[in-house]
Amino acid sequence: MKLNYKRTILVGFAFFLIQCFWSAYDAIIPLILKNKYGMSETANGFIMSLDNILALFMLPLFGSLSDRINTKYGRRTPFVFMGTILAVVFFNLLGLVDVLWLFILVLLLTLISMATFRSPAVALMPDVTCKPHRSKANAIINLMGTVGGMCVLGLGIAFKTSAEGKTDFSNYILAVTGVMLLALIVFLLTVREPKWAQEMQENTEKYFGDKEAEEREEHGGKLSKEQKRSLILILVSVALWFIGYNAVISKYSLYATHVIKQDFNLTLLIAQGAAIIAYFPVGFIASKVGRRKTILAGIVMLTLAFGMAIFITEHSPEFLMYILFSLAGIAWATINVNSFPMVVELAKGSDVGKYTGYYYTASMAAQVVTPTLVGVIMDLAGNYRPLFPYATIFVGLAFLTMFFVRHGDAKPQPKGLLESLDVDLD
Repeated sequence: MKLNYKRTILVGFAFFLIQCFWSAYDAIIPLILKNKYGMSETANGFIMSLDNILALFMLPLFGSLSDRINTKYGRRTPFVFMGTILAVVFFNLLGLVDVLWLFILVLLLTLISMATFRSPAVALMPDVTCKPHRSKANAIINLMGTVGGMCVLGLGIAFKTSAEGKTDFSNYILAVTGVMLLALIVFLLTVREPKWAQEMQENTEKYFGDKEAEEREEHGGKLSKEQKRSLILILVSVALWFIGYNAVISKYSLYATHVIKQDFNLTLLIAQGAAIIAYFPVGFIASKVGRRKTILAGIVMLTLAFGMAIFITEHSPEFLMYILFSLAGIAWATINVNSFPMVVELAKGSDVGKYTGYYYTASMAAQVVTPTLVGVIMDLAGNYRPLFPYATIFVGLAFLTMFFVRHGDAKPQPKGLLESLDVDLD
């Protein structure tokens, strides 16, 4: 049995709208805080970490909560609907306020709204996808997210969000939330969560074995010692590469503007384009050589990209940074496509939301620390130059922890030749 690409793409519209929001948020909130309210880099970094502080508690909570409910629309869909509507309303209000305390209040409400449905939305993919196909499926989900990010970066260019000193982003936010609502409508009209989840369970029993589940059963339904060790190492690795990567994403708009004097929208757009090209091939490669080996290769590429970016100056040819960010985009796709499936590979069907919460706890804990930490380092240095050395070190450390992981890989094990040749597009 093969992956159902059509269904995976439709499920991916939830992640599409999530990435639309975060691409816009990461691009404009640091600029508003600096240009409109004159915040230092340390204060700016703390505000930028608020979403991650909230996520530490709310993503595991709502992931686990969505495991426990069951409506006629499914376990995850109600969260996606309500969370998106609230986020759209509050995000638009954010572009209209001019008082700092009110801005912070509306920002918190916006972030809480987003946190209510991120874990349920992401958990939907493994709910409807058999384990051996989850790297390929996650590649498509991330591809959808990347397309969403690219749409928003294109809007950023159209609305000139990188203009020096710009403070009014209300029209840009309206355009972004319009795209989010269109994606939500497509998702609600096409995704049949309960039916697809039931079919996944039936297909898993019919076509595939589950080595991780068999090992759990030998230990009373709980993770074995080796499984727990691998889970912890995966989560530490996730934290380390997010510390490095998120520092670049959250501060690159400032770095590009003040250090290398380039348009950050175009650079990030090129990186997203490279990631789009890479997503499906790296999912396919992982199904052949394994998720762990593929991730290790991605870590090496990302470390090289950030390490070489240290030497780029405002006098360097612009295309050099485009090349490095293309490499970073491919590397991040290689890592991202395979890391989440490794975590939920160790989950039972009834606790996928909880394990999704574990994944996001690790990534968000890292992102709580990194904007403030790199902001403090920049303030102490008196410039933005420490950004890429900082990112290089932490991404490199992730190679060491990931190297010792022994569980979380899965390869298709079709029961017969006819099943292995079947392509499911319905």
